[in-house]
Amino acid sequence: MKNNPQLNKNGELQHLLTIEGLPAATLRHILDTASSFLNIEEREVKKVPLLQGKAIFNLFFEPSTRTRTTFEIAAKKLSADVINLNVGASSTSKGETLLDTVDNLAAMQADMFVVRHGQSGAPHLIAGHVEPHIHVVNAGDGRHAHPTQGLLDMFTIRHYKKDLTRLRVAIVGDMLHSRVARSQIHALTTLGVPEVRVIAPKTLIPACAERMGVQIYHDMAKGLKDVDVIIMLRLQNERMRGALLPSVQEYFKYYGLTAEKLALARPDAIVMHPGPMNRGVEIESSVADGVQSVILSQVTFGIAVRMAVMSILMGSGAGSKQ
Repeated sequence: MKNNPQLNKNGELQHLLTIEGLPAATLRHILDTASSFLNIEEREVKKVPLLQGKAIFNLFFEPSTRTRTTFEIAAKKLSADVINLNVGASSTSKGETLLDTVDNLAAMQADMFVVRHGQSGAPHLIAGHVEPHIHVVNAGDGRHAHPTQGLLDMFTIRHYKKDLTRLRVAIVGDMLHSRVARSQIHALTTLGVPEVRVIAPKTLIPACAERMGVQIYHDMAKGLKDVDVIIMLRLQNERMRGALLPSVQEYFKYYGLTAEKLALARPDAIVMHPGPMNRGVEIESSVADGVQSVILSQVTFGIAVRMAVMSILMGSGAGSKQ
């Protein structure tokens, strides 16, 4: 673990760039800390002063409503000062390099950068460049990783299913273009889920998938049989090059989650989706809005998980001395 750029010399989390390579104990610490933040909503004052006086910059080089908003809410609940930057419409569009932009913002007393970028590896580049007192959180980079989404999905599964070491989990859809799926798979396997299935057409499964320790299915009926958790992925048409699918209608016929297909899973199976959700493409409305869906809970839990990540990175995690 000495070479892991996410950990400092004491083995503590310095940046959150990817779930890959992080110890199970670190992941569990984040999930446990997130649990302690869930009850803040029940208080009269829905804030804690853990990050008071800290400046968190949301650097989003590609659009995202849900992720950016939940990071902003999480930071404000921790009493941090939040600065949102639509970087695509500012200095980089005028020719400034990524690291020049970061240097200028760091000079404004930044304590943390939350980075979303279309190029894989951009948050890693920033983390290797900034001073040691500045922390970097990857909010999604290219096809590579989306660690906080993977963590909030683990939190959701643990909330509803308790023991992860007895579960069968199916991830369905466009894994080829999904940074979320990669983060989910690394988290599931690290936390001891014994069986992770990926269900998709051959054109939407990357060549490296089997090396990640998953079972691959091209048939929904076989892949969904007796699973405890179903995670649906959206078709990322904006990242697709060439004819990977005959049509959206054909895709829904074979890989869209309907009530009939859901019935193949265990009766108490939960349905998840990292969003944004395309109804009638990867999931029908009766399932998305049904009793087995926990999709809105994922969004709620995402705030607590992102609060946990920020507080731990700043050295103010639950249980630490203030």
